[in-house]
Amino acid sequence: MSFDKVTRTSRSSTDRFVESELVDSLKLTFCSLRQNAYQCALTADIMDAKHPVQTTEKTLALIEQLIEGGPYGVTELSHELDMGKSAVHNHLTTLQSHGYVLKTDGEYQLGLKFLEIGGQIRKSMEFYEVAEPEVKALAAETGELANLLVEEQGMGVYLMRAKGDDAVDLDTYAGLRTNLHTTALGKVILANLPKSRVEAIIDHRGLETKTPKSVGTRDELFDALDDVRERGYAIDDGERLEGLRCLAAPVKASSGAVLGAISVSAPASRVSDEDLHGNLSERVLSAANVVELNINY
Repeated sequence: MSFDKVTRTSRSSTDRFVESELVDSLKLTFCSLRQNAYQCALTADIMDAKHPVQTTEKTLALIEQLIEGGPYGVTELSHELDMGKSAVHNHLTTLQSHGYVLKTDGEYQLGLKFLEIGGQIRKSMEFYEVAEPEVKALAAETGELANLLVEEQGMGVYLMRAKGDDAVDLDTYAGLRTNLHTTALGKVILANLPKSRVEAIIDHRGLETKTPKSVGTRDELFDALDDVRERGYAIDDGERLEGLRCLAAPVKASSGAVLGAISVSAPASRVSDEDLHGNLSERVLSAANVVELNINY
């Protein structure tokens, strides 16, 4: 695999673009709504809500079901969520009256209101606004999949992804939450957090393994984070998805605090060790540096 040649991503049709943006925004919006509804801060800004509102949780469960599938009828949603038909209908009609749900031929689906909210959430983040063009450029230059991720309450949250001409279509999307220790993006963020914060995240989130290569113990993780700090970038070599290699670099504020991370992912068959530690690392580090300069100066 060569990263020397600059490629250009092909333009999708308007319909496919809108559909993709809607799905990403719905999931990003839902994650934000859900987080605010029943989670609050702990020692490391991590904790489940002490007093969750059941009505809100039911509404959010309904929204999540509509995100994952649909359109649905009242009976089908009642069965999927184990809720009474009357309750489901009341939640749906309330959401419909505010433009969050549409009803067509007796079935319900999410409305474009979520697209508006999702867009506003991302636009309110300076980090996203500054990083977006660099992530897109990185995808175009490498021909692979580029990602942008931040840490929130001990989890990694994808803000966006951009696909180059040869990019594989992974399961990542804007709003997806993932364990930090199983990704290059997450590890490079953990490497730039205080040890006490990392310990608190492990205590709350655990060290679940995704593949045989995943980090599974504290000692393994802290050894890996030492390597990340020494290199200046992190590598995921089949730790979240077998057969995939990923390289990530941190983006820091002028204070030194980590704001997030940028990465490129590609099939292992296309990325040699020479590519990984040579051209690819240089490109990802360069993109992260540009974002840092634009944010801080």
